[in-house]
Amino acid sequence: YRDVFHIAEGENPYELEIALIDDLKPGEVPVLACGKSGRIAPWGSLLTTASIARGASGCITDGLVRDIKAIRKLFFPVYHGGIGPLDSKGRGVVAAIDIPVECGHVRVHPGDLIVGDADGAVAIPRAIEDEVLARAFEKVAKEHETEAALRRGEKLADVFARIGVL
Repeated sequence: YRDVFHIAEGENPYELEIALIDDLKPGEVPVLACGKSGRIAPWGSLLTTASIARGASGCITDGLVRDIKAIRKLFFPVYHGGIGPLDSKGRGVVAAIDIPVECGHVRVHPGDLIVGDADGAVAIPRAIEDEVLARAFEKVAKEHETEAALRRGEKLADVFARIGVL
């Protein structure tokens, strides 16, 4: 969980951006909504390093990221809208904190659960968090059952007819 914030084009992004990073709690995931701008790369290796030191679990932005080789070496998950060298200075400013935002075509609210893996990330509203997680774990169990059956040589059509998950 982490407060969500919106980055708009502007002069000096650093004051609120620094405060947000310095205030991260263990397990939190900052969500940076940049309006899918190809001109703003608010995230780089320094924010990654600071976030790791605070115990953050990752970052999501629909903006660009920079220093991607350094970030990958840190094994810190960053879901982003692209890679580019343009930092925020003179291009973006943190315009609002702790508000619902649209990030990568997804509405994200403060306090939403962020879950991600190598395939991507999702935002789960708190109000339905338990239901969504229960259904996800059920599906994973069925996927494991399906995989085991396929490894035993069963036909895909038969396994799907019985378990109903692909």
